[in-house]
Amino acid sequence: MQSVSPSSRSRPFAPVRFVICLSEAIFACEKAVVGGLMALLLTLILLNVGTRYAGMPLYWVDEAAVYVMVWLAFIGASALTRLRLDFSVTLLSDKLSQNNARRMKAAASFFGTVFAFALAVMCWRWMDPVGIASAGFDAKSYAGQTFNFLYTEKTQTLRWPTWAISMVIPIFAITMLVHTLANFLEDLGLSPARSRSGFTNAESVN
Repeated sequence: MQSVSPSSRSRPFAPVRFVICLSEAIFACEKAVVGGLMALLLTLILLNVGTRYAGMPLYWVDEAAVYVMVWLAFIGASALTRLRLDFSVTLLSDKLSQNNARRMKAAASFFGTVFAFALAVMCWRWMDPVGIASAGFDAKSYAGQTFNFLYTEKTQTLRWPTWAISMVIPIFAITMLVHTLANFLEDLGLSPARSRSGFTNAESVN
């Protein structure tokens, strides 16, 4: 159940509404994905315990559980960004006036947006989709030309492509960029801030 605070009565501009709606849609997907990954992680852990107890351990379960946990951590962190439950130090902002505290909050959201954008740019340069496409998606030829071995490496036991596991990082960068931008627009007063019952602190998420 979510409600909109009455801090702003005017209808937000269309670009602002688009960013907010996109952020809310991404957040809804993230909640479903996080729930699915938590269920998968629990299943893998129970499978690992059961097979070891039966004396028939599956060597690939440990690695699969690690990768599920990595995806869970990144996607969960993105969702917490939209919920504004990421880590923060309020020693200074607690002593400021309400207006100055709001300005400081907006500045923090802005720097979060800058960080997410920089991370997205880094992921673009790292994964170089244009370069691998120019090489005809030939991973060995691309690695020989650029010394970027991302598309030739595989995981140790499951033999999954490393780039597929690493895709969570650019996904995180994009979703975090949308969420921090939505938070920044709300902090500027261009859109009413969303308040969600049951998500007042980090413990509520668990």
